Formats: sequence, structure tokens, C-alpha cells
Amino acid sequence: MSRSPTPTAERHTEMRDETAGGAGAPADAWLRSNAGGGSVALRAAVALGLCGGVLLIVQAWLLARVVAGAVFHRLGPTVLAPELYGLLAVFAARAAVTALTQWAAFRAAATVKHGLRMRLLERLRTLGPLRLTGEHRGELANTLADGVEALEGYYARFLPQMALAVLVPAAILAVVYAQDWISGTVLLVTGPAIPFFMILIGKGAESLNRRQWRRLARLSAHFLDALQGLTTLKLFDASRREAEMVARLSEEYRRSTMAVLRIAFLSSLALEFLAVVSIALVAVLVGFRLLWGDLHFETGFLVLLLAPEFYLPLRTLGTHYHARMEAIGAAERIAAILETPVAPPVHTAPARRAPAPVAVHELRLERVRCRYDDGPWVLDDVSLTLKRGERIALVGPTGAGKSTLLHLLLGFLQPTEGRVSIDGTALEDLDPDEWRRAIAWVPQRPRLFHGTVRDNIRLADPGADAARVEAAARDAFADEFIRALPRGYDTLVGEGGRGLSGGETQRLALARAFLKDAPLVLMDEATASLDAHSEERIGRALQRLSAGRAVLTVAHRLATVREADRILVLDRGRIVESGTHRALAARDGLYRALLTAGLEGV
Repeated sequence: MSRSPTPTAERHTEMRDETAGGAGAPADAWLRSNAGGGSVALRAAVALGLCGGVLLIVQAWLLARVVAGAVFHRLGPTVLAPELYGLLAVFAARAAVTALTQWAAFRAAATVKHGLRMRLLERLRTLGPLRLTGEHRGELANTLADGVEALEGYYARFLPQMALAVLVPAAILAVVYAQDWISGTVLLVTGPAIPFFMILIGKGAESLNRRQWRRLARLSAHFLDALQGLTTLKLFDASRREAEMVARLSEEYRRSTMAVLRIAFLSSLALEFLAVVSIALVAVLVGFRLLWGDLHFETGFLVLLLAPEFYLPLRTLGTHYHARMEAIGAAERIAAILETPVAPPVHTAPARRAPAPVAVHELRLERVRCRYDDGPWVLDDVSLTLKRGERIALVGPTGAGKSTLLHLLLGFLQPTEGRVSIDGTALEDLDPDEWRRAIAWVPQRPRLFHGTVRDNIRLADPGADAARVEAAARDAFADEFIRALPRGYDTLVGEGGRGLSGGETQRLALARAFLKDAPLVLMDEATASLDAHSEERIGRALQRLSAGRAVLTVAHRLATVREADRILVLDRGRIVESGTHRALAARDGLYRALLTAGLEGV
């Protein structure tokens, strides 16, 4: 078995340092490589944009003919009717093409954003809660929301415009060269100066944008922590200090934003100046040649109409260049998450996968050892057997390895050495999703999500009907208090169980376990920190849940320990004692010392 990989937080730090020290080219390559989901819409946007450029050339040609015919040849509206009707048709076509171009571009961006969000969520799910320990939830939420949203400008505006900045000026240049090679040469020489200065100025903004996104992520994480700990801050009279900290971070973010905007405005000023000077140069040359009679009016007017349009795609690319810089800053964190190496899953043999057990008759750990990176052993030579209908309680001092053992069985961690098997089948030969379907998990602090009580119970089985949900609630002694709520099972509860007591939240978690009806139950002391009445009701529900199932409980309460068929005492990753409560209490060992000190602290 391979070792557990580097923790996520460390890998993210490495990625941030590497990205911050490099140029924008790797980030550009990463952004383009992720455009695949919207590639069809992007190609459509570019094709439509090119079509709009061709229509623009036709419009300029028709307008030049109309003006020349009306001014110099004294032609009336009847003679010029084809050109006039043609102009109306071109105006309508350009409006339609422009709308379709924008729709295709934003459709491409929406597709890419949706795909990236799904990949981010899947990567976070694959990494699991253990490897995300230490990550700021506010920073992750900011990456999923604002970070992905910041990529829209890159895919909807900058990327299509980058192609159009080549194609449309090339088409205009070909037409101008065919009409007047002198003006064409001026356009050819001055045109590349705009993207050159755009890139030159933009290089200084890339590092500022990356720094800005890091400050935003830090601000989001800090603000979320402050909101979640507001009660504690008020009780310790630290809310003012925390508000000052948030204000300071906000001011840092404001300054970095203004620095980016200054560069953006400087870039726009430089690009506009170059474009205006170039257009003026073309206009002066055309004007003198018209004066000397070296150029026909219709040709000169056509060139003057097309010259601003030649620079317009380049200028538009310059205005959208800040979207690229913003996307590079946001992509740094997104790439760090997506490129975080995932530990080889516990289940690594898809070709030999056996069906998940419908009933866990025997769960066995054989000489299992676990550690994080190159640290000390968290589990060291642990062997145990859990059979159907048996209840095992796991006790030990803080840091003994109890939570690690639970994470191992939940599939969030793989053993460094040793073997875990279910009914003789190695855990790595089981499909991970099927294995977790065979587990009912009851944590010490259950998580309720914003939604109805019914939806929170149905989390264990989304397809369960109302009768099964209510039956599970009755088994968990939750039906009575649920029906007393304002709207019963349709009552909305908030994140973290706002509006419910600790005992009520715990009973909803037990209702989930009853609804799932899994053969293996893993619990992290469901009765910890509850009052006597709630403990009694939940204790009875746990007895019902344990019937006919294999149950492993991390115990903190003496009542839970007494009910267990067997007690395992962990110390420094090793099982140092095993037996019933009566037998272990009679020995002069760690279990007896824990009893003397009170199991509440274990």
C-alpha cells in the first residue's frame, strides 16, 4: 500500500508559489486547455464575428458608392435605390450577427464555467474531508463562486476577440490593399504596435491580479470565519478588533484593485492614442492625395471608412485584455485545486471489483498501519474483527487514532500497510460508491443543510417516499418533535440545524441512518454533549439501529461503553486492551484509568 499523499493545503501553497513566480503563459495555456466544453460555441462566435467583419466591409463599400454617386455624379434616390436598400439589409444583418455573436460567446463561457464548477466539486469530493482539513471554507466558496465567474470575460470576450483581432483586420487589409497600397502599407506597419504595447503594459498587471485574487480569497475566508464565530467574538469582546481586521483587509483589497485599474486605464489610453494617431496618418495621406488628384474620392472615402474599423478589433482586444489578467489571477487557485494530486483510491482494481455486500457479515482489519506523509504512525499494527450483530466501542485518549480509524473505514484514507476486508473481499476490490452505500454514518455533530426537514432526512435516500421518511423518523424518536414544528416535515431548517436543538438535530441524523438501512453503522458518539432527556431518547434509538447490524462507535460516554459487546482501547495508534466493560474495569490498565478520569474527555 502506498503512503498518504501530501496534504491539500501544502500542495496549494506550492502551486501558489510556483504560479506567482511564473509568467502568464502557463495560466493562458491552462485556460485554453479548459475551453474544450465550449469549443463549438466559441468557433461559432468567431465565425459569426468574421461574418460581421465582412458585412462591415460591404457596408463601407455601399456607403462610399452612395456618397460618391450623390455628391459627385448627382445621382438621385431612384438610381441609388439598390445601394440604399443594400445598406438597410446590411444594417439589419449586422445587428442580427452581433446579437448571435454575443449569444454564442456567452453560451461558450457558461458551458466552460459549468464544467469547471462540476470538476471542482468532484475534485473536492474525491479529496474528501480529511485532506481538506485546514482549508479555509470561505476561500473554497470564493473559488467556486467568484473565481469561476471571473473566467467569463476570458471565454466570452477575450478569447473570441483574440481570433477576430487577426481575422477581421486581415480581411480589411486585403480590401484596402486592393484599393490603395499606400494606405494598406500604413495599416500593415502601424497595426502590430497596438498588441505589442498591450502585451508590454499588461505584463505588469498580471502579478497584481494574482495578488489581488489572493487578497480576495484571504478576505473571504476571514470574513466567513468572523461570521461563524460572531457569538464567540462578542462574548470575548473581540468583535471590534475583528471588524478592524476585516476593514484592514478590505482596504488592502481596495488598494490592489485601484492599482490594477490604474494599469488598465493606462493601457486603454496608450492603445487609444496609437489608434488615433494611426488613423490620422491614414487620413492625412488620403487627404493630400485627394487634393493632388492622385486618388479617386470613392476609393479614398472607402479607405477612410475602413481605417477605424481596422484598428477597432485590436482596440477592443485591448479593452478586454483586463479580462484575461483577471482570469489568470482567478485561474491560479482553480488550477491549484484541480491539479492537487489525489491519493490513489482505496479501491484500485476496477477490473476485479466485486459487488458491494448487501450485508456486512464480517469486517476485518489485519495489521493495519497508517500515517500522514512521513510522520509518526497514527495507527500501528491494528487488527480487529467486527461481525454482524456485534457492537464495538472504541475508546482512548485524544490523539490515539480513533478518528483516523473511522476515516479509514469511510474510505477517506488508505492504509499505508496492512489489509481491510469485508466478508473476505479486500476493500480495494470494492467500488467506492457501493461500499459507502453499505455504511450508515452518524457523526458527533451532524450537518443539516438549508431545506425542509423531509429533504434533510431524505439525504440518505433521495428516492424515498414520504411513508419511508416518516417511518425512519419514528424509529429515531424524531416524528413527535417534527410534527410539532410549524409546517411539520415541510418546515425549513437552516445550515447547521438553525432552529433545532442539539438533540433534535442528532435525531434527524439517526433518522437518516434508519432510512439508509445499511448493514454497517459507524458512529462518532451520537450522545455526546446532550442533556439527560435527549441522551435517553437517542440511546433507545441507537439500540433499535444496532439490531442486526455491525456497529462501531467512538465512545465518549460511559452509557455507550456499557452497552457495547466489546470495547477496544486505543493508545498511540495501538489497541492496548480489548474486552467487555466489566472485564476491562477489573484490570489495572488504561481503560480503568479513563473510567477514573471520566470518559467524557476521551
